[in-house]
Amino acid sequence: MIDNHFDALAEQTCVRRAAQLLGRSRATHYRRKQPPRHGPPAPRPTPVNALTTPERKHVLSVLRSEEYCDLAPAQIWARLLDDGIYLCSISTMYRLLVEAGECRERRRQRTHPAKKKPELIARKPNQVWSWDITKLRGPTRGVYYELYVIIDIYSRYVIDWIVAPAETGELAKEFIDTAIRGQGVGHDQLTLHADRGTSMTSKPVAQLLVDLGVARSHSRPHVSNDNPYSEAAFKTLKYCPAFPGNFGSIQDARVFCELFFAYYNHEHRHSGIGLHTPASVHYGTAGEIRAGRVRTLDAAYVANPGRFRGRRPSPPVLPRVAWINDPSREALIQNS
Repeated sequence: MIDNHFDALAEQTCVRRAAQLLGRSRATHYRRKQPPRHGPPAPRPTPVNALTTPERKHVLSVLRSEEYCDLAPAQIWARLLDDGIYLCSISTMYRLLVEAGECRERRRQRTHPAKKKPELIARKPNQVWSWDITKLRGPTRGVYYELYVIIDIYSRYVIDWIVAPAETGELAKEFIDTAIRGQGVGHDQLTLHADRGTSMTSKPVAQLLVDLGVARSHSRPHVSNDNPYSEAAFKTLKYCPAFPGNFGSIQDARVFCELFFAYYNHEHRHSGIGLHTPASVHYGTAGEIRAGRVRTLDAAYVANPGRFRGRRPSPPVLPRVAWINDPSREALIQNS
């Protein structure tokens, strides 16, 4: 049907105009006008300038010779040319070697084993934290401030944050140490997840976590999905309507972050935790708040059940588990 409309319009105007009006490719139109092909495509004719079979064998023999067998085709081509000999182009040498199965990487290449996919589970606060660093634009081009943030993946509560003029391993160590001691985290209680940035993998941070009995976890290289909670928190920050394009000074950045994270922890109803505030879930008051929501909805249902079509409403459930990467069955059994 579309072909008929296209052909009719093309007769009235032209193929180009019909294609513009109907949003169809001219190449598609011309291709469908061609008769269908039957059988395999015709073999490609041999170019008139192709090497003959004896010439191909001679080139391969030169490439395999003791003098040239350890050299790259470009090196061989240049040395032959310096000796007044031209056999073929460099690309033809490569093509002949590929056809003979003799073109491969001959240098020793360092191999890296695949990084293990992090599978972390949290069933209550202070079991798994995620931390990351993002840049905040300063007053002029090229000036940035570093925002360090630690977030609990179960409650979404921002444990701590700082804005610093630079990113260093020592500063990261002090930041993490303050957060862990502030929450009273004990040995073998917490797993700290991060990407593979320089501060995250620095020796001061690694040694601190060993001393405090905190397990380390890192994202796989170039896999941003392995650190979703920190990435989501940074997006919430930077997509905030009040977020400025840049900050006039580091003090301005700290004032804004203080206001934002106070709002985020104590006022923002997070969709991932049943529309409760992160502070409510983190410090255990969400259950009582949800019970109050249930009573309010029950009263509304009793007052006007028809409005709810006979179905008793209920508030969103509280989270029971949070994870980074949906864990395998073995991980679920191990952590149950």
